[in-house]
Amino acid sequence: MRILHVMRSADPIGGGVAEAVTRVGLEQVRTGQNVRVATLDDPDAPWLPRFPLPIDALGPVSTNYGYTSRLRPWLDHHLHLFDVVCVHGLWQYPGFAVWRATRKGKTPYLVFPHGMLDPWFKRRYPLKHAKKWLYWPWAESLVLRDAAAVLFTAEDERLLARQSFWLYRCREKVVTLGTAAPPQASSVDRRLFSQSYPETEGRRLVLFLGRIHEKKGCDLLVRAFASATEALPANEPWHLVLAGPVATDGYRRLLDGLIRKVGLADRVTWTGMVDGDLKWSAFRSADVFVLPSHQENFGVAVAEALACGVPVLVSDKVNIWREVLADAAGCVETDTLAGTERLLARWMFLDEDARSHMRINAARCFARRFDIRDAAARLTSTIEDVLP
Repeated sequence: MRILHVMRSADPIGGGVAEAVTRVGLEQVRTGQNVRVATLDDPDAPWLPRFPLPIDALGPVSTNYGYTSRLRPWLDHHLHLFDVVCVHGLWQYPGFAVWRATRKGKTPYLVFPHGMLDPWFKRRYPLKHAKKWLYWPWAESLVLRDAAAVLFTAEDERLLARQSFWLYRCREKVVTLGTAAPPQASSVDRRLFSQSYPETEGRRLVLFLGRIHEKKGCDLLVRAFASATEALPANEPWHLVLAGPVATDGYRRLLDGLIRKVGLADRVTWTGMVDGDLKWSAFRSADVFVLPSHQENFGVAVAEALACGVPVLVSDKVNIWREVLADAAGCVETDTLAGTERLLARWMFLDEDARSHMRINAARCFARRFDIRDAAARLTSTIEDVLP
């Protein structure tokens, strides 16, 4: 099968969409599919030489909408080479361009919203939502309506998507994403992380890894970590790691001020973005992974933590929370300060036998539900079902 993936950017700092396309695409190639990726990146972007799939960068673009005069001619010229197009994300020109380019042709397209129809955005950013309404009736609703399928990565995402806009019509399908299994523990030195960040040596690490953005609830995590550790003996060596790129300088300043205010200056480590062996060493070094997000479509880092046998503490706004709970692979609470405090307290007060059992459950949860090999096979089956 010949598959074209279209997305805004392959920049790994952008987070989930680029990671999902990379993991799915590599697995599709491994199973004999012919895969290509088209983006709006500047052809000179520094991350492109490291991107592991064939890629056409059709930017640069100068607006959030991502219009480029190069995309539509490229699609007109290349569409006949593909059996299907997968559009990743909403509210930008690529989806509209694919919709127009495929209207008179025989190449079907699928859409992955990647959580971008979640009603949280409507509540949190009402002005942006009003602007989206201007675009919805004549563009985005048509892109979804005419897609061969709109693919949601969890049942919760599918149900939430119905709550944001009227005129919502599409062929809904749930196709769980996943991630690749980590390198064998023996091939990744878990000491690499403590060697890079010596202050974490000998500490019990509470790990957040991902894009540090207000929707992820990092401010709740800092406050909850301070209050949870207050209730513990002074010699308990808990340490909070915030790993990942920060969305804005303003949010970094807010968190820095909060960390100082609650007295955690010597118990929090910022790492910036981590990848490769250092990322896996961070997971292997962690006592527990935490994501108290207000909105999370899937959570690749959650699946990566589970793959490493690290239990996960997540809010009920992380759309795979039901799977985590069903497999006893972690704990789930509300995306509030009180809920985040309960998450941390429940883990910190567990006895070691219970923690060990949950670590076993975490690895089993990944193998049962989130291995990329199974996820890619489900996607291939779905594509075959919708092809004419």
